[in-house]
Amino acid sequence: MRAGEGMIAVRRALLGAYVVGLGLSITLSQTALALLTLLWLGRVWRRETRDAMSWPLWQPVLALGAVCVVSALSAPHPGAGLVACKKLLLVAALYVLADELDSVKQAERLLSGLALAVAAAAVAGLLQVNLCPGPEADYGSPAWLYHRCARARGFFSSYMTLAGVLSLTLLISLPRLLLDATFRPWWLTAAWSTSLLGLAATYTRGAWIGFASGGLALWPAIRRRRWLLTVGFLLMGVAVLAGPRHLRERALTMTDPDDVTVKERTYMWRSGVTMWREHPWLGVGPGGVKRDYRNYALPEALRKRTGHLHNSALQTLVETGVAGLLAWLWLWAAFFRVAVRLLRRLPATAGSERALLAGSIAAIAGFLVAGMTEHNFGDSEVVMLAWTIMAMPYVVARNGRSAPVTRES
Repeated sequence: MRAGEGMIAVRRALLGAYVVGLGLSITLSQTALALLTLLWLGRVWRRETRDAMSWPLWQPVLALGAVCVVSALSAPHPGAGLVACKKLLLVAALYVLADELDSVKQAERLLSGLALAVAAAAVAGLLQVNLCPGPEADYGSPAWLYHRCARARGFFSSYMTLAGVLSLTLLISLPRLLLDATFRPWWLTAAWSTSLLGLAATYTRGAWIGFASGGLALWPAIRRRRWLLTVGFLLMGVAVLAGPRHLRERALTMTDPDDVTVKERTYMWRSGVTMWREHPWLGVGPGGVKRDYRNYALPEALRKRTGHLHNSALQTLVETGVAGLLAWLWLWAAFFRVAVRLLRRLPATAGSERALLAGSIAAIAGFLVAGMTEHNFGDSEVVMLAWTIMAMPYVVARNGRSAPVTRES
């Protein structure tokens, strides 16, 4: 085997490990991503490969990073702020995947592996909930099964993380089942259905709303298949109302102002606005909510300390100010502009490409809606998957079925 072929094999193996880790282990996914990033930097260093690379969303990403650094340096604890900025390094997933996936078929294989890995996490979550003896935090070993088992968390530390990963994977996969007539294997349908049950078992209402919103975002793209989406939503609604009591209660109290978790989030948001008003332009600094929230917590709030405000946009505003929020909004606006433009230019016969684009739009729309009640942009496992999905429009553009994306997009 020649050196070039050996390096390709190494990159493919690392890519496979990364995909498995997205569903099962953050240590595996981040280790694989770090190694893939080093290999990608080597390609960036060489001019002959650098000139062929695309640089998705580089302007808003650069702006977001610059504001994070400036905000950290202007905060009372610059060192801690700079450390908090390191989560933005996960954007490497966007650039690595946009470069690594050289065909739509390869992107589809990656998403198939992701669907299976995440379905395995959903199975673990369903076992946790169904075998859990009660609502207490710990029931002994094995820890993955009996620790904090009242709500499905799979192999992650939090049920919110599993819910975010499941929602993104369900949404990126759904158009492949609805739009791509050449790809509807039984195992993908089974994996998708299992993941949907796993999402329900997390009892995470923000992720449910995000999933529903992402599904609605598919409406313009699916055309003749809209009836399937309508029937699917109706069946899910009936299943929730006819399902277990706790599931039904979680759904029916979603907008109840007297619900404890709803009230607590409202208190956090009010405190967050107060924090922002004192530091409007550059915020309190990255990581500042965890450090300073106790000084702003309302007397009636149960939680006097928190690391985040259960709202990604507000968290960004409070920690990096108006400058940070504008850069953050620019990022999403630029992504949707590119993805929607490409989707409109694709012919109806390009089923695989349209499914990738529609799925990426739906997934990121769902991610942002879910972020209105949880800080998923600060959840490493979830945001790493979001960056991965955001690479899909650039994979489609590279394959020539639509107008090319500029280096600045």
